[in-house]
Amino acid sequence: QVQLVESGGGLVQTGGSLRLSCAASGGTFSRYAMGWFRQAPGKERELVAAISRSGDYAYYTDSVKGRFSISRDNAKNTVYLQMDSLKPEDTASYYCAARETAFSNKYFYQKDEYRYWGQGTQVTVSS
Repeated sequence: QVQLVESGGGLVQTGGSLRLSCAASGGTFSRYAMGWFRQAPGKERELVAAISRSGDYAYYTDSVKGRFSISRDNAKNTVYLQMDSLKPEDTASYYCAARETAFSNKYFYQKDEYRYWGQGTQVTVSS
C-alpha cells in the first residue's frame, strides 16, 4: 500500500511558477511509474505529465509542453512537477498517482491505469 502526499500548491499570478512535490511512503518507490493529473471544476481529471520508474522517460500533455517539467528522486521517494509560465487555465486541483510496473521505462496515460492517488493540492493562477 502506497501513500502519496502532495504539497506546493498555492495562488500565483499569470506567468509565475510553482513546484509541486509528491512524497510517497509505504512501498518501494522505484517500482512505480508516476503521473500528475489535474481536475478543474466541472471537468474531467486529465493527465498533465507522467514519468517512468527510471525517470528517463516522460510524457507531457500538449497544453503544458515547454512550461512544465516532471522529475523524480527515487532516493527521496518524491516526484516533482515544476510549473513555469503559468496561465489561468492551469487552475485546478493537482493529484499525483502511482502505478507499479515491471517495466523501468514505461509510463501510463490513463487515470484508470493508476492504483494509488494523493489527496490533491490546489493551484490557482490569477489573471
